[in-house]
Amino acid sequence: MIVSYLFHGIAAIAGLAVAYASYNYWRKKKSPYHTFRTAVNQYVTLFVFRLLGGYSRRKLEKDCLNVKAIQEKNLLKLLKTSGETKYGRTYKLGQLESREEYVRQHPLTRYDHYKPYVESLAMGERNVITKDEPIMLALTSGTSGGPKMLPMLRAQRMAFLTQGVALSLHTMYNHFPETSNLQKVLKFFYTPKARESEGGLPVGPNSSSPKNSAVMLASYSTPLPGLEILTEPEALYVHLLFGLKDPLLGIIEANFASLVYSAFVEMERKWEQLVSDIERGELWSELEVKSEIREGLQELLKPDPDRAADLRKEFEAGFVGIAQRIWPHLSLVLTVDSGAFKMYGKMLKESFLEGIPIYSPLYGATEGLLGVNLWPDCEARPYLLQPRSMFYEFIPIEDSDQDQPDTLFADQVEKGETYEMVITNISGLFRYRFGDVVKVLDFHGQCPVVEYLYRQGQLLNLRGEKVSEDVLQAVLDMTCTEWGISIRDYTVVESPSLHKPGETKGFPHYVVFIEPLEGMILDCTRSKLDVNLKKQSFVYGSFRDKGSIDEAVVKFVAPGTFEKLRSHHLINHEVSPNQWKTPRVLRTDDAINLLNDNIL
Repeated sequence: MIVSYLFHGIAAIAGLAVAYASYNYWRKKKSPYHTFRTAVNQYVTLFVFRLLGGYSRRKLEKDCLNVKAIQEKNLLKLLKTSGETKYGRTYKLGQLESREEYVRQHPLTRYDHYKPYVESLAMGERNVITKDEPIMLALTSGTSGGPKMLPMLRAQRMAFLTQGVALSLHTMYNHFPETSNLQKVLKFFYTPKARESEGGLPVGPNSSSPKNSAVMLASYSTPLPGLEILTEPEALYVHLLFGLKDPLLGIIEANFASLVYSAFVEMERKWEQLVSDIERGELWSELEVKSEIREGLQELLKPDPDRAADLRKEFEAGFVGIAQRIWPHLSLVLTVDSGAFKMYGKMLKESFLEGIPIYSPLYGATEGLLGVNLWPDCEARPYLLQPRSMFYEFIPIEDSDQDQPDTLFADQVEKGETYEMVITNISGLFRYRFGDVVKVLDFHGQCPVVEYLYRQGQLLNLRGEKVSEDVLQAVLDMTCTEWGISIRDYTVVESPSLHKPGETKGFPHYVVFIEPLEGMILDCTRSKLDVNLKKQSFVYGSFRDKGSIDEAVVKFVAPGTFEKLRSHHLINHEVSPNQWKTPRVLRTDDAINLLNDNIL
């Protein structure tokens, strides 16, 4: 009898759960380009990420109450695991018993320290710096130097998914409830090219493609054939085409705000051809894609004159606020707009994305996950450091010039202070100075909440003045407001990099290359930038006043120059468009020559 009651009780609960799931499914807003199967796949994906993200959030909240213990426990576990590797035996990692002993015994390191070990991995040697075999050798973006090659472990990628992606999606669903509908996501992603090392490891950017998961693929507006395109202009055109077809598009997503901005610029250039394709249901004949990809895409295109007419009307009315007008159900743009990408986020909000919120979800790097943004509405873009992702140390910024400065632990930093970050991670980097500088905004429990400021390699430093990217950005914002112009992009070159052999050299100065938006009237006092820089940086101002540094020079470059710079970098380095960051300080001769060749 008891078994019978229990069975019927379980059946009743299961029936109620199915009934609620069915009701919840049917009441959600759905893309017209969903099939029943793809809609269910997206529904299940949302459900799984809600559960996983909720679990990760609860675990994180608990960890934040005891950061010191969590950090040290994970560090010692990592050191013990690494103790039997070639590197671990050299540095006796398995014998270390506290974080203080680790700091005393192991030096602070930079990439050159690991290069021989990584080269051994590339040649096929195993158990070099990690016990587990790497799944690939990931390339960094190379913004502050040439691309670096770093081992990537499966556990590292899984941690990024569970501790970062799932948690940020859980945060997104709670703060922006409309994002949990079954609408498509327009994801600007470019499938990276990869090669194999001599030892058989894949080498390339650490970018996870949407096409790797059939379930996740159901959420995106771009169909599978579009993700097989390896050239960026053609891939972008297809992303835009299939995104524009869907009037119920819900989210726009990209790694960085610069990718979103570039996509809208291209939309403005190509809208007439895109609308024509939608109207006729035919893929542009001049688009250079493989025949099998063209056939796959063409099968999915049907004439849609009504949608084309709606788009044409809105495009002809102008591009300010265009996203909300062509996609009235668009609820969010999911992209990083902090640090180097703050300028692009600002431009997007003032133009194409007027009225659409941007959520900057993660602070990450090729080295792994660093932090998660639990406060989507905060303009400062605060990231809570993930205490289980890495072991963190912090160098007070005034000591960052030293080779082996003293460091602070996560539980020792102070609110309002600025630090260079040092990390130890599971992929074989120990007390690694990877170059990021952050400001501690606050604490969540005992865990630091940081704002990313800039990269160490992107400092302007002619005489020891150390003008950082965030200071430079503030100066440029102020100056452009005074000039009454808007700009597309900028970079700075220190004048010694411009000198040719035998050339007479004056006092060093900054040369600021600026690409204004097309149509801007450049009748402006260029010396204002130098005046504002003196106001923003006391040390720079003191060097200027005593004549050690000459006045900064402003050079305007032609429209499209920074796109040429980007293409040049992508062609000459093994870097994916998904990784590109405009260098704010440029030091390579070929790139500097490209800018000089395009001066207005």
